[in-house]
Amino acid sequence: MTRTLLSVLALASLLVVVLPAPPALALDEAERLWLVGEQASADGLHALARRVLERFIAEYPSDSRRPSATLLVGRARLALGDADQALDAFRRFRAMAPPAQRLEGRFWEAEALYRVKRFAEARAGYDEVMRRDAASPLAPDAAYGLALCELELRRPEAAVKAFRDLITTWPEHPQAPSAAFYLAQALFDLKRYADALPVLSGFATKYPKHRLVPDAQYLLGSTRLATGDREAGVDDLKAFVAAYPSHPQAPAARQAITATLAKHGTKTQQQSAYTQLIQQSPPTPEALYDAGSIAGRIGQPQNQETAWRRLRKEFPHHPLAHQAALELSRAAFKRKSWQDAAVQAKAATASTDDAVRAEALLLEGESELKLSRFRDAVKSFEAVGAVKHLEAGDRYRALAGLGLAREQLGELSAALAAYESVASKSPDATLRDWARDRAAAVKARSSKSSTNAEKRS
Repeated sequence: MTRTLLSVLALASLLVVVLPAPPALALDEAERLWLVGEQASADGLHALARRVLERFIAEYPSDSRRPSATLLVGRARLALGDADQALDAFRRFRAMAPPAQRLEGRFWEAEALYRVKRFAEARAGYDEVMRRDAASPLAPDAAYGLALCELELRRPEAAVKAFRDLITTWPEHPQAPSAAFYLAQALFDLKRYADALPVLSGFATKYPKHRLVPDAQYLLGSTRLATGDREAGVDDLKAFVAAYPSHPQAPAARQAITATLAKHGTKTQQQSAYTQLIQQSPPTPEALYDAGSIAGRIGQPQNQETAWRRLRKEFPHHPLAHQAALELSRAAFKRKSWQDAAVQAKAATASTDDAVRAEALLLEGESELKLSRFRDAVKSFEAVGAVKHLEAGDRYRALAGLGLAREQLGELSAALAAYESVASKSPDATLRDWARDRAAAVKARSSKSSTNAEKRS
C-alpha cells in the first residue's frame, strides 16, 4: 500500500479513533490505533501521533507493538518541544525494547538530553552509539550531535576534530554543510584563521542553497579582517550587508566595515563612509556614532559634533548616546566650554557602564569646579564613590576634586581628610605630591584661622 493511500486511510480512520468503537469492532481497535498513530508519525502529524499512540499504550499494554509505539511517542514529544517527557519515553523504550533496537533508543535519549541542555550526558549517549556500531545509520547523526555537545561544553579543539571526522566520513550527509560551518566557527574562535578560510571561502559554492550561507559569508569577511586582509574582508562584509540587510549580523558587519575604514582606509574612503553613515535612512545609533568617530579621525570636529549631537537627540537613551555625550563633554572641557561640558557629562551619567558613568561624574564635577558651583561639584565627586566597579585612579581623582570643592566652601577638615587620603593611597605619584601640597596649605590656613580667632578673643 502506498504512503498516499495509507495517509488517506489514517485520516479516514480518525473518526473511529476519536469516537468510541462499537462492541462489534472492539477486537480491531488496537489495529486501528496503531495504524493511525504510525502513519501520523510518518507524515509528521506529531500531535495526532502522540495522542493516538499514548492511547494505544494505555489501553493495550500487552500488545507486542508497545515498544515501537513508545519510541514513536517519544519522537512525537520531542518534535513538539516536550523534551523532558520525550526523555522519559525513550528510557522506557530502552527498558522494554529487544536488544537490536536499544541502540536506537540510546540515540534518541541523547537527542532529548541535548534539548534539555544536559550536554555531558548527551555527549556520552552519542559516543556510545558510535562506539557500539560505527556503521549504524544513526552514526552520522550521533557524530553531529557529539560535535555540537563539544561546542556547548566549551571544548573547541574536540569540536573541531568531531566536525572534521563527520565531514570526512560522511561528506554527503544532510548535516555536512552545518558541520562545515560550525567547524569554521570553532576554528575562528580558536584564532586558527588560516584553517577556517578554505572552509568558508568555498561554502557558498559547495552548498549554495543552505540556510547558513549568509552566516558563512559574514564569518568569511570577519576571518579575512582577522588575518589582516582588510580590503578583501571589507568587500566580503559589504557583499553580505547588500545581500542580507536584515540579517541579525548585519549591524555588526556594518560596524566592522566602518571601524576598518576609519582606522585603515584612505581619507577618501573615510569621507565616503562618513557620508553614507550620516545619510543613512532610517538613521541608527550605531551609524551616527560611527560617523562621528570617522569625522574625528579625518580632522572634522564640527562634523563629529553634529553626528554625536544628532545621536543624543534622536536616541537619547541608547548606550551609544551616553558614550557620545561623554566624548562631547571631553571635547567641551578641552576647549574650556565648562557649561557645555557639564551638561554633556550629566547626560552621560545615565549610562549603565561603570567606566562611562565614573568618567562622566568626574567631568561633571570638574566642570562644576570651573563654574564655581562647589556644592554641585561635591555631589558629583561623592557620586563617583558609589560606582560599583571603580578604578583606583578614578577614586582618588574624585577625592582630589572633592578636596578642592570642600576647600572652596571653607570646609577645611573635610578638605584635609580628602587630600590626606589621596596623598597616602593614590597610585599616581604626581597626584600624591599635589595632594600633599594642598594638605599643607589647608593646615596652614587652619592654623592661621585658629591664631586669628585667638587674637580676636
